[in-house]
Amino acid sequence: MTVTHREPPSRPPESRAQQPALPEPRGELSNQVDIALRDGTLPDIPTQQRAVTVADPYGEDLQLALYVLYELHYQGFQGVDPELEWEPGLLALRRLLERRFLTALRADAVPRADAAKALADLQIEPVGHDPTSVSHHLEREGVLGQFREYAALRSLYHLKEADPHAWVIPRLHGRAKAAMVAVEYDEFGAGRAEDIHAGLFADLMRDLDLVTAYGHYLDVTPAAALATVNVMSLFGLHRSLRGALVGHFATVEITSPPGSRRLANALRRLGAGPAAQRFYDEHVEADAVHEQVVRHEIVDGLLCAEPFLDGDVAFGVRATGFLEGRLGNRLLTRWRQGASALLRPLPDNDTRLQGGTP
Repeated sequence: MTVTHREPPSRPPESRAQQPALPEPRGELSNQVDIALRDGTLPDIPTQQRAVTVADPYGEDLQLALYVLYELHYQGFQGVDPELEWEPGLLALRRLLERRFLTALRADAVPRADAAKALADLQIEPVGHDPTSVSHHLEREGVLGQFREYAALRSLYHLKEADPHAWVIPRLHGRAKAAMVAVEYDEFGAGRAEDIHAGLFADLMRDLDLVTAYGHYLDVTPAAALATVNVMSLFGLHRSLRGALVGHFATVEITSPPGSRRLANALRRLGAGPAAQRFYDEHVEADAVHEQVVRHEIVDGLLCAEPFLDGDVAFGVRATGFLEGRLGNRLLTRWRQGASALLRPLPDNDTRLQGGTP
């Protein structure tokens, strides 16, 4: 496959005139959500409560159901009444799903240190090649098809980059709020629509010949990736979890520069165009600055005002790393088996994209 190089200024105007289609259900829970959104038949909560109790908290069914319900607060879906965003029956079901997910996270991602130590540990880069790291793999040996898969599944977040974190702004005050708004301002292009990070990621996708429509790759994105997006909405939509959201945000900003540098190197090695490279190059520079602001103003500002949230910040750090680790393990395991990491391979006739030399 030949990747077409496109310059960022050629980006067409963003359009949300057509919302994403509802995804195919993956089990009882996501099917019930699908029925409710299509024809208004609301879930029977006692029945769904039993189903949630036995569902895998990280599984395809629960994570898809939760993702779809969260998306009602973002862009919605084709043919779905926007008033369903606040339908009590759907909110009750969402709460059941959230509790199952959050309970599992609290059991599996127990903080190993306080917030300060947890954040300091994030700055320790492994010496040499890390065989458990997706960015190390893509930088050194990944093929173009693997990077396209990575971009496709990451698009569920990056095409709304920084939106989930914006939920926390009304829950902060003083230093933490001022600094959070400053970082988000950069994420949203610092007043320039052409520099909004979600738009830069769309440019990257065009360079890799991927579809840039919001939510397009939902049906092929595995639960391990959905969980990394859902956790941001979970933390962001609950004031009680504001500390965890700050911990998540800090983790993203602190780990971004080295990971983005490796991904930019991978794109250069694979011959991707300047628009694809720009997204990660931008994050190397911007997030190096954001890291300091996040640590010394957002986190310190929050904990100076509300020191009792220290454990929640540490939990946010740990939960983020835990879910990213699960996703990385799925990607690397499948790729090393010569298989697609998606639920279905991307439609492409070039077999080189699934392995071998790009």
